[in-house]
Amino acid sequence: MRGLLRSLLPTLLLLLQPWETQFQFAGPRCRTGPLDLVFVVDSSRSVRPFEFETMRQFLVGLLRSLDVGPNATRVGVIQYSSQVQRVFPLGAFSRREDMERAIWALVPLAQGTMTGLAIQYAMNVAFSVGEGARPPEERVPRVAVIVTDGRPQDRVAEVAAQARARGIEIYAVGVQRADVGSLRAMASPPLDEHVFLVESFDLIREFGLQFQGRLCRKDLCAEGGHGCQHQCVSAPGTFHCACNPGYQLAADNKSCSAVDHCSFGNHSCQHECVSTFGGPRCRCREGHDLLPDGRSCQARDLCNGVDHGCEFQCVSEGLSYRCLCPEGRQLQADGKSCNRCREGHVDLVLLVDGSKSVRPQNFELVKRFVNQIVDFLDVSPEGTRVGLVQFSSRVRTEFPLGRYGTAAEVKQAVLAVEYMERGTMTGLALRHMVEHSFSEAQGARPRSLNVPRVGLVFTDGRSQDDISVWAARAKEEGIVMYAVGVGKAVEEELREIASEPAELHVSYSPDFSTMTHLLENLKGSICPEEGISAGTELRSPCECESLLEFQGHTLGTLESLSQKLAQMTARLEDLENQLATHK
Repeated sequence: MRGLLRSLLPTLLLLLQPWETQFQFAGPRCRTGPLDLVFVVDSSRSVRPFEFETMRQFLVGLLRSLDVGPNATRVGVIQYSSQVQRVFPLGAFSRREDMERAIWALVPLAQGTMTGLAIQYAMNVAFSVGEGARPPEERVPRVAVIVTDGRPQDRVAEVAAQARARGIEIYAVGVQRADVGSLRAMASPPLDEHVFLVESFDLIREFGLQFQGRLCRKDLCAEGGHGCQHQCVSAPGTFHCACNPGYQLAADNKSCSAVDHCSFGNHSCQHECVSTFGGPRCRCREGHDLLPDGRSCQARDLCNGVDHGCEFQCVSEGLSYRCLCPEGRQLQADGKSCNRCREGHVDLVLLVDGSKSVRPQNFELVKRFVNQIVDFLDVSPEGTRVGLVQFSSRVRTEFPLGRYGTAAEVKQAVLAVEYMERGTMTGLALRHMVEHSFSEAQGARPRSLNVPRVGLVFTDGRSQDDISVWAARAKEEGIVMYAVGVGKAVEEELREIASEPAELHVSYSPDFSTMTHLLENLKGSICPEEGISAGTELRSPCECESLLEFQGHTLGTLESLSQKLAQMTARLEDLENQLATHK
C-alpha cells in the first residue's frame, strides 16, 4: 500500500495543483476567424501517468486561449496508441466547459504507438463533415496538432503527405524520446515553423506559446515570458533570441556570452589583441604606435609627435628623445639649442621649388626648413650672406645676397615668401642663379676675395626643361652645388645638379614632414670648418703684404713645432735612462 502511494504521489500533486499555475497562456482570448482544430494525442504506454496529466493540463490551458464556437474555432480531440479513440469530434461541443470536462475524463490507452494510423483516422474521419468539419468549399483552415513522445511503430511519411495534400496543416510536437526524423516526415513546410521538440512534458508550454502566436498572429516577444537575455526577435507565431554585438548565443538559445575574438587566433596582432564588441583590435605596447595596417607596431618617433624644441636635430630613443647639434657645434645647457657655427664667409643662394606639386602646406614646411638652415649660420655682411630664389614656370628673386645683414631679417623675409604654384622649370632657375644671383650687383662678393659660393637647389619633382647645360655651367663657375630632393624628385637630376662627390652633395627625403634630418648632410660646407674669421680684412692673397704675413705665420708655426719636438725628444731620452737603470 505504501509503495502504491509513493508511485501515485507525483500524479496526485499535479492534480492538486491548479492548472493555471502550470499552463497559463498570457493575454486575452485570440480571435482567429473560422478554424477546424484537431489534437492527435499520443497515450501509449511510454507516456507516464504524470506526463499524461501534464499534457492534459496543456490542452485545457490552450483551449482557454482560443475563441471557441460554432462559427469560430471548432475543436476535436483523438488519442491513440495501438488503436485510435475519438475523445470528442469537431461538432460535439460549442462550449469550452464541455470540452474541458471531456479532456479531464480522458483515460490513457497505454499500448503501442501507431502514429500513422492516427493520421489516417484524422484525415478520413476527424476532418469529415459528418464529424463536424466545415465543407471544403467554405475554405475553413484545417489544422492537426500531433503530440508524441516516441518513434512510430508504423509508417507516417506517406499518409502524412496525403493529409497535407488534402489541405490539412500538420504541427508535429515531439517530447523527450520523440524521433526527429519522424516529426519532420509528418509536419507541413516550412519545417522550422511546424516541428517542435521539447525536452520534457513540463516544457510543452513553449510550444503552446508559439502555436498560440501563429494562430492569433501575436507578437510573442511583446507578450513576455520568452526568457531572452538580450533581444527577442519575433516572427509570425514564433520567436528566437539574439545577442547584442560582441556577444554570442549560449547553448540554451537564450543566454548571451561575450565573444573573445582574440581567442580565435587569426587576429595577426604584432603585440597585443583586445577583444571588443566590434571584433578584435590590435594594441601596441607602451612606446610604440599602431601602423595603418591595424596590426603592426612601430617604435614611437617622439620627435614627430611632440614639440621637442630641438634647434637642429631630434633623435627618438624609446620612451624619450634627445637633441643633437651638427658637427662643430655643441649642445647648450638647455639641452635643445646649439652654439653658433664658427664664423666663416659664405655666399649662399637657395633655389626653392614653388611648383604646384609641392602644395601650400608643404611649401610652409620648406620655408621652415630654410630657416633652420639660417639658424646655424653666422649671417652678417662680413660673414655669411643669404639669397633666396623661387621657381616654377618662371623665376623670381625673393631677396638677393646683399639685402639682409642679420639672421632675424632673413628668417622674416623667408616667412613672407608667397607660394607661386604652376610648373617646374629647374633649368631656367639654374641659369638665373649663374647669371644674376651671384653677381656683385645682387650682393655677391668679388671673386678676388675667394669667398665660397654655394648654391642649394630644393625640388620635389622632375624638371620640365633641360638642366644639363646650366648645371654644368654652375660648377664651371666655381659654385659648390647641393641638391635636396623630396617625394617624387628624380635621383638622376639631383646627381646632375650636385657637385662631386654626389654622396656628399645630394640629399633626399621621402616626405616633407621628415626633412629635418637633411640638415646634417648640409652643415659641412654651409658651416665650413675652416673659414676666414669675422673682422679680418679681406685682401687678395697675391698682394705682397699678404704673402709676407703668410710667411711670418708659417715660420712661427714651424718654430713652435720644433720646440715641441725638442721637448718630446728630451722626454724619450729620460724614459730610456729610467728603463736602463731598472735592468
